[in-house]
Amino acid sequence: MSYIEVTYPTDKAAFYELLAEQVKLYTAGETDAVAVLANFGAVLKAAYAHANWVGFYLVRGGELVLGPFQGKPAVSRIGYGKGVCGTAWAQNQAQVVEEVACFAGHIACDCNTHAELVLPLRRADGTVWGVLDMDSVVPGYFTEQDRDGLAPIVAALPQP
Repeated sequence: MSYIEVTYPTDKAAFYELLAEQVKLYTAGETDAVAVLANFGAVLKAAYAHANWVGFYLVRGGELVLGPFQGKPAVSRIGYGKGVCGTAWAQNQAQVVEEVACFAGHIACDCNTHAELVLPLRRADGTVWGVLDMDSVVPGYFTEQDRDGLAPIVAALPQP
């Protein structure tokens, strides 16, 4: 399917309704989880005008390993409880960071990043199999509304 440019609404409820439709459109019928994650990341990168990095880290043993992403090259491996991504994994809880310079232990991939949003990807039993990581050059860009709006979309992603 070809990508269709859309104008995203400023109303958060409408934004997430459209985003959910787009994710379904670009991932429908795909059985390979990596392909789904790749297209989902591309949709998110297009939807968030000020996101400079969107991607996934997948749990492999005792660390997170870089998966499909959109943006500049990134750290390939992150330890359990390390940085924003490792903290989201260890706490099994989304992290909304207004200014990464204020997050103790932040792992910098792009020195232009200010804000970060990380959501755990969970199996049916609640264990984490990966995280969605989103960065922005705009301080405070991601909010609790973004966390809550993305949560049901992320919950529907297939596990690789």
